Amino acid sequence: MRTRSVTALLAAVLTTMLLVPATPAAAHNSLQEATPARDARLTAAPTQVTLRFMQGLNPSFTTITVSDAGQRKVPTSAPAVDGATGTVTIDEPLGNGTYTVAYRVVSRDGHPVQGSYRFTVADPAAPAPSAPVSPAAPTPTAAAASAGVDGAGEPDASGARSGDDGPQVALLAGGAVAGLVVVAGVVLLVARRARDRRPDR
Repeated sequence: MRTRSVTALLAAVLTTMLLVPATPAAAHNSLQEATPARDARLTAAPTQVTLRFMQGLNPSFTTITVSDAGQRKVPTSAPAVDGATGTVTIDEPLGNGTYTVAYRVVSRDGHPVQGSYRFTVADPAAPAPSAPVSPAAPTPTAAAASAGVDGAGEPDASGARSGDDGPQVALLAGGAVAGLVVVAGVVLLVARRARDRRPDR
């Protein structure tokens, strides 16, 4: 009889030890439902994000944020807490793309719980992102002026238009003077030879 009683007592103790650890584990909070849902692909941009947890939330320790694909935070309201549910209102319309919802709450035993998930907005009626506007191609006149090219397509050494007065006029004037000097020299040489050939009278 005594042996049976001891065996029964040990069995009861073991059963209690196995069941007790499950109680603290159940005290930790966890996300139960999300709107938009995890990995959802929406054809219309949401205006709110609502998260429902297992336990009631402390408004002072509840954080819910939304970020775009570039990790920039989307403007939202502060979390509105109602029991175990927290909701943020999105202040600006969401464009097509992937967004990340991140949250941080505190369970009843003071244990912080945090996590994140993604959803995608793919509204077929949303306008496609506008392509960047490329600068207009310069006109031939503007391109020639900016590159220092004359109408014939020949670049000026100074970068100025070749139709302008400047170094070219000086070069032409110098060439004309040099030509006159050569012609005068030839005339003097011919006159001297003609004089030398005349017989003395």
